[in-house]
Order: sequence, then structure tokens, then C-alpha cells
Amino acid sequence: MKFTNGYWLTRLGYQMVYATQCVRAWQDGQDLVLLASGVPVRGRGDVLAGGTLEVRFSAPRKNIIRVSVTHFAGAADPGPWFQTREEPVSPEICLQEDFASLRSGDLTVRVPRTGAWGVEFLGRDGCRLTGSGFRGMARALEEDGEPASIQRHGKSYMIDSLDLAVGENVYGLGERFTAYVKNGQSVDMWNADGGTASQLAYKNIPFYMTNRGYGVFVEDPSEVSFEVASEKVERVQFSVPGEKLVYDVIYGGTPRETLNLYTALTGRPALPPAWSFGLWLSTSFTTDYDEKTVTSFIDGMAQRDIPLSVFHFDCYWMQGYNWCDFTWDPAVFPDPEAMLRRYHDRGLKLCCWINPYVGQASPLFAEGMKNGYFIRKTDGSVWQTDLWQAGMAILDVTNPAARDWYCAKLKVVLDQGIDCLKTDFGERIPVRDVVYYDGSDPLKMHNYYTFLYNQMVFDLLKREKGEGQAILFARSATAGCQQFPVHWGGDNSASYVSMAETLRAGLSMSHSGFGFWSHDISGFESTAPADVYKRWAAFGLLSSHSRLHGSSSYRVPWLFDEESVDVVRKFSKLKCTLMPYLYRTAVEAHECGMPMMRPMMLEFPEDPACDYLDRQYMLGDRILVAPVFDPKGEVTYYLPEGTWYHLLTGEKVVGGGWRKETYDFLSLPLFVRGGTVLPVGACDSRAEYDFAKEVELRAYGLAEGQSFSLQIPAPDGTPDAEYTVTRKNGQCTVATDTAKPWRLTVID
Repeated sequence: MKFTNGYWLTRLGYQMVYATQCVRAWQDGQDLVLLASGVPVRGRGDVLAGGTLEVRFSAPRKNIIRVSVTHFAGAADPGPWFQTREEPVSPEICLQEDFASLRSGDLTVRVPRTGAWGVEFLGRDGCRLTGSGFRGMARALEEDGEPASIQRHGKSYMIDSLDLAVGENVYGLGERFTAYVKNGQSVDMWNADGGTASQLAYKNIPFYMTNRGYGVFVEDPSEVSFEVASEKVERVQFSVPGEKLVYDVIYGGTPRETLNLYTALTGRPALPPAWSFGLWLSTSFTTDYDEKTVTSFIDGMAQRDIPLSVFHFDCYWMQGYNWCDFTWDPAVFPDPEAMLRRYHDRGLKLCCWINPYVGQASPLFAEGMKNGYFIRKTDGSVWQTDLWQAGMAILDVTNPAARDWYCAKLKVVLDQGIDCLKTDFGERIPVRDVVYYDGSDPLKMHNYYTFLYNQMVFDLLKREKGEGQAILFARSATAGCQQFPVHWGGDNSASYVSMAETLRAGLSMSHSGFGFWSHDISGFESTAPADVYKRWAAFGLLSSHSRLHGSSSYRVPWLFDEESVDVVRKFSKLKCTLMPYLYRTAVEAHECGMPMMRPMMLEFPEDPACDYLDRQYMLGDRILVAPVFDPKGEVTYYLPEGTWYHLLTGEKVVGGGWRKETYDFLSLPLFVRGGTVLPVGACDSRAEYDFAKEVELRAYGLAEGQSFSLQIPAPDGTPDAEYTVTRKNGQCTVATDTAKPWRLTVID
């Protein structure tokens, strides 16, 4: 949101109170507090003009500094608030005559006590990271013709802006389908069902990071607005409605460590079960299907030797107009328990679609209305709409009884044999004329609703299926939702352009703390031509989670062409054999917050060529993937310095530059970094197996005297198998703590 007209003038219709001068500083326990006047104070009379801003600095964790800027402390704030995980810190506070400072680990904030107002954040060795200077920190009041003392609530905004250095790029802010580098963009945190081809996003995360080794998290679930080198091209400005702004400056020194700190603060991703990394197949949305149709798909995949892990039943497992009643449509599925048993006997896991809305035709509507389980209007009536389901109401997730009621209905479905749930929607949450059971602010609940919704369902799955077996397929998200994997990219289209925007959004999600993400292979809307399907299948099966899903047509490969079968088979099997490596990477995402699918700049922050790369990524720390977005198979990609080996052909390539090549549908740029020992599993028919049994250790270009250590985690939670491969006198040897058979392959 813009509050200025150029650099000097205020936007018409706004009154501004800028932090202008520090007039008081004191220590309050372990906090540093400063009072900033809104005008220069040259005499006692100036104390009566301009208002003040109270600025409080604290340390919620080591290397994190929290900034709280308050104008009117008496403003109501019923919540909700983001859940953060803090740790005891004893910050170093310094109050000197000319400056005040607070230090948390390697991060220091420093404010002059004389002269013009300014805030500086300093990293290791006193290097300046960023700061808020002239007309940076402020309160804006939208004028409505009334005296300022009686302005309506909601017309006040709190603002700060942090400067950017030359060459500094901004990344993240959730799932953004716009340009990967956010400089020059206006970005509003407002969850919306807008597809993948607009500035709207299903997952808005008020956290950004830069290539200078720090990040900023605005701790407000309402409509945070970012002007990223847009209103003022040398700054990132962020604003929130109300009288208080809280944000955290997070300093890791590197992008990797910054993500580590951010996810430590907001929650690390749970570790998904190993079976979830295999291929998911869906009925699609509006297609006709019954048990015979579903079985034909499952049989077709088996007959064509395509490994399948999960089958998903989309919306019409329930009767139309009844969404959601959590009851199988008896005309289509007369005996669901028996059907699900048959599918389980074939080794499949099963998923069902749900959302938090209850249509008026659903038998659950009257029950929920009677007991007060839905969001209500201020007059006490149930809030309803015809947008999506006729007369639908929305579950009030702030009501414990409503959550228990909803989960009890879901438990019946889980008891029937469903293993996981697709938590769709959660974005179309009203803010006007509504009240919540716990009195939460409707504006803040618009984005925060998805956190409570997905947390509720994820916790149910943990209780019913066991720790380590819970997984969602979720669409909406806010900060902290990374704890409830996995999220998929929403309604994309069947084109190369949409495939590319899907990847950009996923990379932005990776910058925002999400360790796992997925997408509808070949696009959700319309039906892809065979070439798009095949290229997207390779990309999708080299993503953390892989799903074939669409809107009005089936997505089984033989409906496209026979080569599509070959492509899906090849990359499904490849993913199964890579599970020893992929699952170790998943554990890293769970323990450290480093995503499985990594933007190039996360893994190569010292290489400026990687700063803008948005058509390739690292899958873990050792494999580079460059999907093909061209019908002729042409692809241009960048290999960082070093030696690289093509995973499928073994070709050795020297990096440090761009390459332009043409690939057939059964291949793509897929390279392993030299100096890597890549564990390749012995099983290509499923995603969950004993990863260490008969594992192949592929040593790619180990240098003389080099040792490479790796761990292969077990999906059953037993201790990791550890290996160290060492090259000495031209020979590679293996030291290991496991008695399980293995073999070594040396690739030079």
C-alpha cells in the first residue's frame, strides 16, 4: 500500500506521523524501548505536536530481533496472532549518551539518541545489513473529514521500511506466481482463490529474505502490504492496519541459516511418511467415476508397470450439493468399506477431498446451525453464500466444540479406510459483518483461518493414523502452515507458461519456509497436449510430491499417447530408486527447515548468476533439475562451477556457464554435483522400503584424498545407516556401520 506521492509528498487523503527524533530511551527488563517524536523537538512546545511512536526491541531467539512499533497502546487487538517458538535469550543492551543498542547473538540493532531518527541492523563484524531511516517508520491516518481524535477504527496503518543495498534481491512472501525476484512488486498478504495466472495467491506468507543473508517476518496475520522496491525503489516497505506493527529481523548470515532460524521461530515441517513421496493419481474434479472407473485406472497403471502409491477421490465421492457431509454417495459407492479394503490389499494408500464449508443441502447443515458451529453474522444469524456450494456455511474453527464435531465426522471416514485428506479451500473467508466464537478479529482471521483449519485436520490424522503417518494435500496457507505438509499449487492451466509460473510459485514457497510442495501435473484447467503432459510429468516426478490431477478430464498417461506411459513409468521408477537420497533430504527439511526443492541461490549464494534463476532448481543439495518448457525440447540452463554428471547418462560436464541443449521426452537436464556419493535404492516399484538394503553407492568424481559421508534414514524410525566413502591412491573404499548389503559404483 502506498502512502506517498513520489519521494517527498504525502499521498492525498492521509496524515502521517513519522518517527523523527529519539526523545527518550530506557531498558525495560530485557527489552530496549525508545520514544520517537513525530516532529523535531527544539523546545517544550514541540512536545505537544505530532504524536509519538513507542519502539520496543527484544530478542525472541538468538540472532533474531523483534521490533514493536506502537502508536495508540489502547487499541483493541483480540487476535489471533501467529504462534512463535521463542527461547531464553539475554540480549546485550547498551544505553550510551549518543546511541542505544540491543544485541542478540550476531545481530545488533542501533539507534542514535541525538539528531535525526534512524535504525540500523548490523551483522557479524559490524557489517550493516539494513535499516529504517528518513520517513521510514510511521503511522498513517486515512482522513475522512472528521477530527483526528474520532477517526474510525481500521483507518489507521502502521508502517516501516527497510533499505536495500545495491544488487540486493528480495525473495519469498509465500506462493507468488509473479516474477521470482520480488523487487519492483506490490504484494498484499490476502489469501484468495485466484488461480495461478494472477497476482493473487492461495498462500500468503509475510516473510521475505534477501541475498544479503537476512530475512524479515511481519508478525501480523491481517492484510500486510509490501512495497518491494516499488513505492521507494531503495526500500522494502510494509504496512498493517491498526495501531501496532510487529516484525522480526532474522539474521542467519546465509540464506540457508536464515531459513533455519525462521522455521525454528514459526515451526518446522513435519516429516511426511515415505509412501507419500510416490505417485498420486486422482479421479479428477468433474469427471464421472465409480468403483469400476477407479479400478480400471489402478489396473491400467499396474498393467503398464507404473508404480502408484496413493489414489485420491476428489469432490464427487460425496453427492453433489451435499459438500460437505462426509458420506459416500450411495448411488456411486454402495459399499465403500469393502472397496477401500480391496485397494488397501493392493498396497495403495487412499485420500479423500474435503473442505471447511457445509452446503445448505447437507444433512450436517441443520446440526451445525443448531449448535452454533458456523461463523455467524453480527445479528446472530449464520453467515451464508452461494459462492461454491448453494447456501453454504463455514465452520467456525475458533469454537472447540465445532472442531470436535467436524473431526468426529472425519474420523468416520478415516475408520472406513481413508489414510490422508486433501484440505481444499480455506481462502474465501468473510471479514465484514461476521463474528467468531472466540471474538477473533475477522480481518486477521481471513488469512489465519487456514492455519487453524489445517492444524485441526493434521492433528486428527496424527491421532488416528499415528505419529509420522499424517499428511495433508492442502491449498491455502499462512505463516506456520509449513508444519502441516504437503501443499500444492492450486488451479494451474495446461500449458508451458503455467508450468513455469507453477515452478516460480514453488520456489517462492521454498524461500518462505515450506519444505515440501506439489502441483497438478500437466495443469488442472483444460487438457494438456501430449508434449506438455510428458514434460510436466518429468518435472512433477522430480518434485517433492507428485500428483496427477485435473478438472474435467482424466490424467492417466495412456489417454495422451503411448510415449506418455513410458515417461510416467520411467520417472516414477526413478523417483522410487532415489528415495534413499530424497528421504534423507526430507529429514533435513524437517530438522533444519531447508526445503527439498531449493532455489539455486539457496544452494549457491556466492554465485551471482544464481540470483535470478527461476526455471531450474536443486533437488536436495546434490541434484540439479532443469525442466523443459519448450515443445521442441530445447532448454537453456546454468551449471555453477565444478564438475557435474548427468544422472541418466553419466555424461561428465564442466560447469561455470550456460548450456543450451535439446532433450527427448525421456530425459532432461538432471545433474549430480561432482564429489557426491549418491545412494540409489534397489527398489523401483514403491516409495517405501528398506532404503539401505542392497543400496548402490554411486561415487561421482571423488577427488584423491576426499571423503564423503552420508546417512540413509529408515522409514520405520530405526537408526540411520551411515557410510563414508574415501578415495585414496585412486581407489574408493567404504566404511559403514550396517551389515546390510551394499555395492559401490565409481563414476569418473
